Amino acid sequence: MLHNAPMSSVLLIFIDGLGIGARSPQNPLYLLGERAAPLAVFADQTTKEVWNGGRMARTDARLGVEGRPQSASGQTTILTGINAPLLRGQHKQGFPDQPLRALLHEYSIFVRLQQRGIGPNTFANAYTHRFFQERPRWVSATTVAVEAAGLPFRTLEELRAGRALFHDFTNAELIARGEGVEIRSAEEAAEILARLAAQHRFTLYEYFLTDRIGHAQDMDTAQRTLEQLARFVRRTIAAVDLGRTTIIVTSDHGNIEDLSTHNHTLNDVPTLAWGAGCELVAERVRSLVDIVPVVLELLVAR
Repeated sequence: MLHNAPMSSVLLIFIDGLGIGARSPQNPLYLLGERAAPLAVFADQTTKEVWNGGRMARTDARLGVEGRPQSASGQTTILTGINAPLLRGQHKQGFPDQPLRALLHEYSIFVRLQQRGIGPNTFANAYTHRFFQERPRWVSATTVAVEAAGLPFRTLEELRAGRALFHDFTNAELIARGEGVEIRSAEEAAEILARLAAQHRFTLYEYFLTDRIGHAQDMDTAQRTLEQLARFVRRTIAAVDLGRTTIIVTSDHGNIEDLSTHNHTLNDVPTLAWGAGCELVAERVRSLVDIVPVVLELLVAR
């Protein structure tokens, strides 16, 4: 690699509860048609090609363990490259317990990149003042992973300054809570995420309204939210320098793709990729265990 060549980077967008479902009236992604691109991947789809030159890898979220995949163990697997439910003997819902937190502290992608001298790296999500003032007992896998590497958490002040996104990138949820922030369009939020990706070697953004809506089985809200999320992803792809950056979109388990049930599904999840390393992602990713190794491969040698 030439000394003056731009360093490669990876933007990982984690979407909670997005599976590969059937072309069914119970699948809001199917009902949205082209408005759901590139998030709509279907069980009968044979091609790896997706919107705008992207690639898709069907990704096993069950990980060889009986039962429905769950958030805590699936997210821990995505963030560490360790098969957390197999190691634990079962899927773990909600927030990571002590064994999962121990895995995240030792093996999280942020820690592993730090150990290799690769950075700067960041978590794009902003935290509210309440998080800092009243530290909750149970925190997400992403929070544990960021904390394990000693990285700073982004604040609402940074969000207002255009240097962070809330998990609801429109800020509607923050406004409903009475926070003094402005509403953002999907496109405005995408531009912020693209700028952060340009400034870091590895950037993670987490979105979990999809899982919440899937549990609620709310078709109208599901369609509205997924259309907005698809716009956000499309604009991010357009705004990022794909010659330098690989964008990876993945999930921890299925849910919103089948509103006939309020439970998580047993479906595979889509891992979608655009940019410099998209072919490598499509070739290497077979289960959630493979996300961290492919990120490391994309960043270590380039």
